[in-house]
Amino acid sequence: MSYKKIIYLLLSLTLILITLNYFFIEKNRDPNQPAEHSSQEDPDHAEEDDSSPITSVKEVVSAAEEGKVPNIPITVGLTKMDDITDKWGKPDNSVQAEAGIYEDFSKYSTTVGFKDNVIFDVRSFDPALQQIRLNDIKEVSGNPDATKYYKDASHDQVIFIFDVNSLYQLKWILPKPSTENKNPKVDHISVISLEKVDTGESDILSTMSLDEKIGQMIIAGVNGTQDGENTKTLIQEHKVGGFIFFSDNLSGPRQTVQFLNYMKKDNVNNPLPLLLSVDQEGGKVTRLPGGLVNFPTNKKIGALNDPDVSFEVGTILGKELKEYGFNLDFAPVLDVNSNPNNPVIGDRSFSDHPDIVSELGIQTMRGIQSEGILSTIKHFPGHGDTSVDSHLELPVVNKSIQELESLELIPFKEAINNGADLVMVAHILLPKIDDTYPSSLSKNVITDLLRKKLNYNGVVITDDMTMKAITNNYGMGQATVQSVKAGSDLILIAHDYNKALAAIDALKKAVQNGEISEGRIDASVSRIIELKQAYKLEDIQTGEVDLKQLNQSIESIKKKIEQ
Repeated sequence: MSYKKIIYLLLSLTLILITLNYFFIEKNRDPNQPAEHSSQEDPDHAEEDDSSPITSVKEVVSAAEEGKVPNIPITVGLTKMDDITDKWGKPDNSVQAEAGIYEDFSKYSTTVGFKDNVIFDVRSFDPALQQIRLNDIKEVSGNPDATKYYKDASHDQVIFIFDVNSLYQLKWILPKPSTENKNPKVDHISVISLEKVDTGESDILSTMSLDEKIGQMIIAGVNGTQDGENTKTLIQEHKVGGFIFFSDNLSGPRQTVQFLNYMKKDNVNNPLPLLLSVDQEGGKVTRLPGGLVNFPTNKKIGALNDPDVSFEVGTILGKELKEYGFNLDFAPVLDVNSNPNNPVIGDRSFSDHPDIVSELGIQTMRGIQSEGILSTIKHFPGHGDTSVDSHLELPVVNKSIQELESLELIPFKEAINNGADLVMVAHILLPKIDDTYPSSLSKNVITDLLRKKLNYNGVVITDDMTMKAITNNYGMGQATVQSVKAGSDLILIAHDYNKALAAIDALKKAVQNGEISEGRIDASVSRIIELKQAYKLEDIQTGEVDLKQLNQSIESIKKKIEQ
């Protein structure tokens, strides 16, 4: 056989094998399977995938801007409940809540909230949404406008709230991030009509006189252990926002409950409930009477460094206040104890390490909040590196904002991002930030640092304005006006009835002479009203304190801390 014939034969065999191979591969290919493409043909394909979590987040946000949830035929604030039951049939479950009626439609993975036949809240549990993770939301939408938490026997969730526009609000509900799961998947979403969930603060505000508005900005002290005439005058004539109590006002559980109940009766004709507050931190700062077992110090709790224990401590603190009739706790302390010579913080702090203070402080805060008690983080921007007591004189801290950001501000920033109700501002002079006014009177600290830089939109309260750090340097009226101009919402005047009157009178004159606009007053009062309504505060009468149950709970947690 010649050489050419051999070459020809080999080429023919190769061609036959290629043909047979192609025939058998194509014959056995799944007709629904798409043909493969190299990445060179479509380099952007992965980024444009319509089913990606990032795309899903964008779709949710886009729908929320129109008051809708993807793939659900509802526009909140417009759609009638009758129209949905006509389409979907009867709900699987119906619950009466304070905001309205909530009905579940499991076939459509949807829960609908409505009032007067108008749907104001639609919640989607669509499995497709549950492929979205926390980092996907952050990548598209950044930080939320507000953060809330929910915890019960079967849930431990974080709620990220975005005001997508003036009409609608979008909530992402996820498991709370943990060490084991830092990037959790979405549980469900909620789109709410702001018109329908408007808690009525604008309506209440529009009916209030200037005197009533100014009164709401004052937290006053009380004299003695009974509801005296001065207290009644502050409530009934000046419409004050609330009161603070100390150990010398509280002689026993029954007296405390009766005292607060009388004050609530005095307030019955006022449109807003009283804030009834106390410093119940645990450790050496505790006010409630009657043989309550005391908690170990925060320093000991910090040494254990167990977030679950701190949450439990917070819940018990909340229960204590609720049993006695209070609704506002000036706790937890978020100061980093960086100065061992500090005469006022010391073992009230969880640690000299900001991360421990952040984690345990936030858990304590959340525990207090879980019992329906308002929690105040203090003492902003940090009292831990002072060498004098602001009750006696004005401390000076020579730190820049950058230095504060590396230590003192860390717990406050984290707590704000985790839903702080109130921030208490300390009487500390920070010359590198404001060489004229202490923090509690400083626009640089309250407005520029706290509100703008840390994005805090909640209620700001001063530390007690009758402390010598203030009274040695300012008159009460002067200090009050300057603090409001700086951005404070609540002025705390823990002692002296006449000082409370002086503050009220000074604020009114400042508005009348144009030094403070009434719009500025309205902004503070709106925040106060919103906070009171968010917690559904009421001037309801409190019954007998169950000391035995409280002490059993405290003893149980003490064993965990001191083991």
